[in-house]
Amino acid sequence: MSSMAEGNHGALMDGIYRRQRHIYDATRKFYLLGRDRLIRDLAPPSGGHVLEVACGTGRNLIKVAQHYPDCRLSGFDISAEMLETARSNIARAGLSDRITVKEGDATDFDSDALFGSQPDRIILSYCLSMIPDWQAALRASVAQGDGAHSVHVVDFGQGERLPGAFNSVLKSWLAKFHVSPRAELSSEMAAASDRTLEFTSLYRDYAQYGVLHPKA
Repeated sequence: MSSMAEGNHGALMDGIYRRQRHIYDATRKFYLLGRDRLIRDLAPPSGGHVLEVACGTGRNLIKVAQHYPDCRLSGFDISAEMLETARSNIARAGLSDRITVKEGDATDFDSDALFGSQPDRIILSYCLSMIPDWQAALRASVAQGDGAHSVHVVDFGQGERLPGAFNSVLKSWLAKFHVSPRAELSSEMAAASDRTLEFTSLYRDYAQYGVLHPKA
């Protein structure tokens, strides 16, 4: 993503979340489904590093920190507005010593440069559907370090097994927030030829969930 495109997307996200960030977690818990399953499945190594791409309000990082008390966590987001809320939430949870968040671009990042180490686990939770060049974001996550980490993705599905009227209303509503469910997510993840892919749809394809493991 060019610096101009990055700036435009960051400004768009700041505009969307300038006010929404104050109620984001209270409202999104009802429809960002599958996030807690992803967290339960992470199983980072003792003393490991978990990185969240597009960490938003820090909700997932806080949950991971509480679930895995001996791991270190970091996250970044392109929205300075969301990061303001994330830092406040992290401090309120008493986790500022374990969670570090910074501003960054999902399509072009280096964990070493941002946080001083490579991650053992990378999380992309309901962010690829909002990133214009989402394929680049996925590739950047896969390409970190020596490839020994796993990449965990949850996002909106196509809703093919949901009632038609509900699915139509859902997609129209998501579009108002610049959210586009990625029909090609499984094939893009499968294209990471140096990885083993686990992929499934959840809740009648409301959500899709995939994990890229390093090959043994």
